[in-house]
Amino acid sequence: MARLTEIRWHGRGGQGAKTAALLFGEAVLGQGKHMQAFPEYGPERMGAPVQSFNRISDTPITLHCHVTAPQVVVVLDPTLVGTVDVTKGLPPDGTIIINTNEPAEKFRQMLSLDGQKLYTVDASRIARETIGRDIPNTPMMGALVKATGLLDFKEMLTDTRGKLEKKFRSKPEVIEGNLKAIQRAYEEVKPAQEAGG
Repeated sequence: MARLTEIRWHGRGGQGAKTAALLFGEAVLGQGKHMQAFPEYGPERMGAPVQSFNRISDTPITLHCHVTAPQVVVVLDPTLVGTVDVTKGLPPDGTIIINTNEPAEKFRQMLSLDGQKLYTVDASRIARETIGRDIPNTPMMGALVKATGLLDFKEMLTDTRGKLEKKFRSKPEVIEGNLKAIQRAYEEVKPAQEAGG
């Protein structure tokens, strides 16, 4: 039976959660898989909590509904933890990846994780250092690939370069900055130790 993987992205308006889901979805297509990428429509004003979603499968996807039980959750803004139920529907063997510079143990306790894998990366710092702005969406794509192994990283990077070159044709520094951000987050994301481990 073909495995369907569902991903939920949590961010705030202006952080690029929708763009990240779309770019990641296009990279999935580039590797010969089937995908869906869509935002949750609602108040998308700057700073408001937003969600986007991906579905990935080796076979055509016939579901056309909300993602309610994601295997992976990506949190672009750590201030959402505690105000939004970011672990809603996440199964015991699920994975959560948080953009933070704080100790992973803090989030393990706040979220009362019970077996789920927790990864952290300071995507905001990486974005400021590579892109010049605190937009953590592309670095979190790198962290997502490293934490889950869902895609071949080099192929994803090549595909993303192509998409960025179309969008930012006259801004090579934006293209290179985003690619560096993805690479660094891929290298810097780390798993949290299991409680008591």
